[in-house]
Amino acid sequence: MVVVGITGGIGSGKTTIANYLNSLGIPLYVADKEAKALMNRSKVIKRKLTQLFGHNAYVDGKLNRPYLAKKIFSDKSLLNKMNAIVHPKVASHFKRWLKKQDAPYVLKEAAIIFENDLQLNYDYIITVIADEELRIHRILKRDDTTREKIEAIIKNQWTDAQKKELSDFIITNSDLASAKKQALQIHNKLLKITAK
Repeated sequence: MVVVGITGGIGSGKTTIANYLNSLGIPLYVADKEAKALMNRSKVIKRKLTQLFGHNAYVDGKLNRPYLAKKIFSDKSLLNKMNAIVHPKVASHFKRWLKKQDAPYVLKEAAIIFENDLQLNYDYIITVIADEELRIHRILKRDDTTREKIEAIIKNQWTDAQKKELSDFIITNSDLASAKKQALQIHNKLLKITAK
């Protein structure tokens, strides 16, 4: 099974493009969504995160995301430790999911493929890029957040230029119609590649 990673910085529109490709019949695995679900479901993850962050990590059995975000924001080593707990579980969940798929290729959406040095886990990588101002504008419209918080997240992610170097396909998402057109061309290329 050919595994195609789809990534991009916050506000680039990678989820929109991933959903569009999914609408063409390509199975989609959203790593961040599955990670959040596992953090709320897995007893092992709950125990380890409580050991790492203290009893405030969960409130009424649900992950206390604002608390964790605050902790991680001020201490990057905590983010790495949390990822070391969560990512292996997501990886094994993905392997089980993959076995059930029947398609020319599957898509795995993940925000930080390159930052976590995971590019070798994919056969191909699509990176969605967009102008930084446009990304900030999109997130301000979408989320209840501040410009400063968005800029801090962007600083923690690789630049588009860095990602482009390691990507097989690039989608420039300055407007949705054009981005979908680019996605369709990539989809058709992937169908040709996987048909061989």
